[in-house]
Amino acid sequence: MQPSTNVTLLIIEDEEAVLRGLELYFSDSGYTVVTAVNGAQGVELFRSVQPDIIFTDLRMPVMGGLDVIKTIKQISPDTPIIVISGTGSVKDAVEALKNGAWDYVEKPVHDFIALENMLQKALENNLLRAQVAGLKQKLLSGGLRNPEVFSAITTRTPSVINVLQYIEVIAPTAQPVLICGETGVGKELFAHAVHSASGRKGKFVALNVAGLDDQMFSDTLFGHARGAFTGADSARDGMIAQAAGGTLFLDEIGDLKEMSQIKLLRLLQEREYYPIGSDHPRVSDARIVLATHRNLPDLVAKEKFRQDLYYRLFAHQVSVPPLRERPEDIALLLEFFLLEAAESLGRKKPTPPPELVGYLQSYRFPGNIRELRALVYEAAARHTQGILAMDSFLLGMGKTAEAQISPVNLSTSAAIVLRDSSGERMPTLSEAEELLIAQAMALAKGNQGIAAGYLGINRSALNKRLAKRKGDGDD
Repeated sequence: MQPSTNVTLLIIEDEEAVLRGLELYFSDSGYTVVTAVNGAQGVELFRSVQPDIIFTDLRMPVMGGLDVIKTIKQISPDTPIIVISGTGSVKDAVEALKNGAWDYVEKPVHDFIALENMLQKALENNLLRAQVAGLKQKLLSGGLRNPEVFSAITTRTPSVINVLQYIEVIAPTAQPVLICGETGVGKELFAHAVHSASGRKGKFVALNVAGLDDQMFSDTLFGHARGAFTGADSARDGMIAQAAGGTLFLDEIGDLKEMSQIKLLRLLQEREYYPIGSDHPRVSDARIVLATHRNLPDLVAKEKFRQDLYYRLFAHQVSVPPLRERPEDIALLLEFFLLEAAESLGRKKPTPPPELVGYLQSYRFPGNIRELRALVYEAAARHTQGILAMDSFLLGMGKTAEAQISPVNLSTSAAIVLRDSSGERMPTLSEAEELLIAQAMALAKGNQGIAAGYLGINRSALNKRLAKRKGDGDD
């Protein structure tokens, strides 16, 4: 069982041999242990120490175990209490459970590992309840307790804000976090947010594992002992050691080789790892955050990703929406990247044309935020004076002004060929305008701002034309 250095255990027991045996085992296992020899002393210690979990006997002087349970549950209903008693009475056990005890174990205790497993399950259950309660509260309040933690993430999209609320709930836990999302959505930013919201004092250490063979993965992550291989003239700590007390971020884990997956699974399960060439395991207290753009269930089905590793990552999953599902954020991100690009170039921030946001909102952005940033930087680098030119954006998106207004699902009446050699008549200027406006509105799915961007006019001008068409139709 992995030592737990952050858990405080209160043992209330009047039999010295039992008390010392429990104290010795759990202290050696890394728990902080406080002890009391009767119920009254135990309640007093509980008030001052606020332990994470309690072991208590039932038959004790001054105050019995049932009164201890009742008193502590009034003070802190969520603190788990495990009864360890030698009475052998089913009635006593039932009464203890009715009053809020988590579980009941009879003396003498021989299987300390089973007892520790019971303790861990009680703590995990308590943590899960706290997370659910915290998430409910956040969803009801609709806010973030510490919004400054997420200042690097530019958004006003409700689905992204929900993700940030979830991160704020799970961040203080020690469980691994899996961040899923398409390439370029900013998964590392969200990993940084998990670290910042956790309050951990250690460093944030990032490693992209794509393309690493098992030897390179092990050496980079776990380090090596002196003489482990040719050229290993001195011992070297790996990234997991650098992340002590902090967060280790492993990106692109969907590309991890099978042997590396096995080593990662051991690290997640046991919190132990072996530097290359060492026979002595080391213990890690780093929080593990992982990310992938791959579909892990598909990889599991194809036996390219270990099922047991996937289930180990199932506890906390964060799904980052692609940019095409965040149209509310386009204008914010455009301004942010224009300012960032201008500062890096030592120039004044250029003013974008009003129709640019409409064009960007209509684009699917296969490269997501990374692609938008690249487009903005390219346009800012080419900019010299006046309003920011749109040509660079259109070229980067693989479009031209003509392509923006090209026919889409034209009806028979709209598909008029713009030539006269076939005998078909040319459309009049008024008819051409009608067709273009209809196409733009269809392409923009009724969004007048976007349609105006397609047509190269402002929304007010489009409104006037639509109003005129409606007025003509009413006649």
